[in-house]
Amino acid sequence: MQKPGSALLSVAYLPPVQYMTKFMAYDRVYLEMHENFQKQSYRNRCVIYGTNGPLTLVIPVKKKHGIKNIITDIRIDYDNDWQNIHWKSLVSAYQNSPFFEFYKDELCELIFSKDEYLVGFNLKLLNHITGILNLDGSYSLSKDYSGNAELHDYRQTISPKKRLRRHDRFFEPVTYRQVFEGKHGFIPNLSVVDLIFNAGPDSHHILRESIKKRH
Repeated sequence: MQKPGSALLSVAYLPPVQYMTKFMAYDRVYLEMHENFQKQSYRNRCVIYGTNGPLTLVIPVKKKHGIKNIITDIRIDYDNDWQNIHWKSLVSAYQNSPFFEFYKDELCELIFSKDEYLVGFNLKLLNHITGILNLDGSYSLSKDYSGNAELHDYRQTISPKKRLRRHDRFFEPVTYRQVFEGKHGFIPNLSVVDLIFNAGPDSHHILRESIKKRH
């Protein structure tokens, strides 16, 4: 399959499977560094498969009220124990998955690191994930706010909000075994950690098969 140019993504916290396929589907990925922070987005949240179905984990942030906040200025709020909450939720969700024991230690160490800024924290996790998935990790940080029509822009459309999502002609999720699928069925496009903990070394193949071929 010929890769269709370049993709533009927001930064994201343990992003969904769809997001990660863009590192395979495109020649180059650009991460937006000059947009305003947007709440209720994957920029500071991820969705995993909990015992009762989809479970959203949110990183609390510090931002100035009443004005626009550039994403690179957003600080992480450590006033509450969100790291412990997130890790306990991940353990509860995936401790019985086939590959949790293999990947848990390094991920735990990263989640409990005390990064000041959200962007730095997200990029550190992204670099770790691309390594696990044997992706080349090839991406660039945007130098300004891009309106380049030649870029395939996913900054808004890869979103937990249904009203913002758009049909992605390059993505068709492939099923894999999930811990609680017997209770709630297969749930597509969760955080990539759901794929990694459940599929392990097969994750790379599943990502590639989830890239819809152009006709």
